[in-house]
Amino acid sequence: MKKVIISGGGTGGHIFPALSIANALKRLNKDIEILFVGAEGKMEMEKVPEAGYKIVGLPVRGLQRKLTLNNLKVLWNLWRSLKKAKRVVREFKPDVVVGVGGYASGPIGKVATNAGIPLVLQEQNSYAGVTNKLLAKKAVKICVAYEGMERFFPKEKIIFTGNPVRKDLLNAMNERAEGIAFYRLDANKKTVLVTGGSLGAGSINKAMVRWLEKIAGWKDVQVIWQCGSYYYEELEVQLKGHVPGNVKFMPFLKRMDLAYACADLVVARAGAGTISELCLLGKAVVLVPSPNVAEDHQTKNAMALVDKQAAVMVKDAEVVEHLGEVIERLLQDDGERNSLSEHILTLAMKDSDEIIAGEILKII
Repeated sequence: MKKVIISGGGTGGHIFPALSIANALKRLNKDIEILFVGAEGKMEMEKVPEAGYKIVGLPVRGLQRKLTLNNLKVLWNLWRSLKKAKRVVREFKPDVVVGVGGYASGPIGKVATNAGIPLVLQEQNSYAGVTNKLLAKKAVKICVAYEGMERFFPKEKIIFTGNPVRKDLLNAMNERAEGIAFYRLDANKKTVLVTGGSLGAGSINKAMVRWLEKIAGWKDVQVIWQCGSYYYEELEVQLKGHVPGNVKFMPFLKRMDLAYACADLVVARAGAGTISELCLLGKAVVLVPSPNVAEDHQTKNAMALVDKQAAVMVKDAEVVEHLGEVIERLLQDDGERNSLSEHILTLAMKDSDEIIAGEILKII
């Protein structure tokens, strides 16, 4: 029985690729046992068992950017995490450890390399995360989704694999009619999907509130607006009686694949996972990078597409003022929309999960 530890998490951007890699390993080799290692209290502790995998939590936390007493607790938790990681590695005896970024991959990656166990890293973003940069020297392979990553990692270890995405999205290209029926839309209107992720994005929501009256006058346009579960109740009270008939306003999307299938234009954050999905589906997109992420990596992700004429970017600080006019321009200009769609499709990598899983199996 071959054994693999997959470590990391903290956000969906780390967890979904990790689960995709695990599923691909199982598809390629039935005789494999997978153990996840995450951070206690983080999203992976719920999502990974839901997907049918066992997970162990470490008490690891991130350092505060400013000097606080909390950082002493962080160091104490790091020591405890390293101790627990040693025990996990000793008892599970993995053939390979895979780090996908996030706090938990630090301790387990360090312990594994110290024990002579091969470490594979997967970096989703165009600007490498701190944990992966620290572990890179000891890794045997580093799987990346953007060009130019030798700025952060040893060139000879890099493999260009793209980011794994959820398999249900691959069918979305052919599901427009089903999506129109599911979201009760009009098949003859252009559809805009506005999403800030499952929790939502405050600035994008403020922009939508500002432009609602104008959107109400767009006769041949309809909008799916996912405001996020965090913002829904407050917005529902604020907008009571003011949501126009051509806007579907909801906290989250039960079928993201069908929402994508309907969309002629997408407005979204610039997380690596979201961008990989949009590339695969060839969607014209307006990217609004989140300013609340390490090293402003979402702006760097977005610019990697903008530089190839594969997306339009609106800065977070300018989105309230300009989002409506950018959407209106793109809806009126079929040529620009089609061009964005064609260019983004050239950046897609379809079998990233199996390419990465294949590299892991080669190492074993």
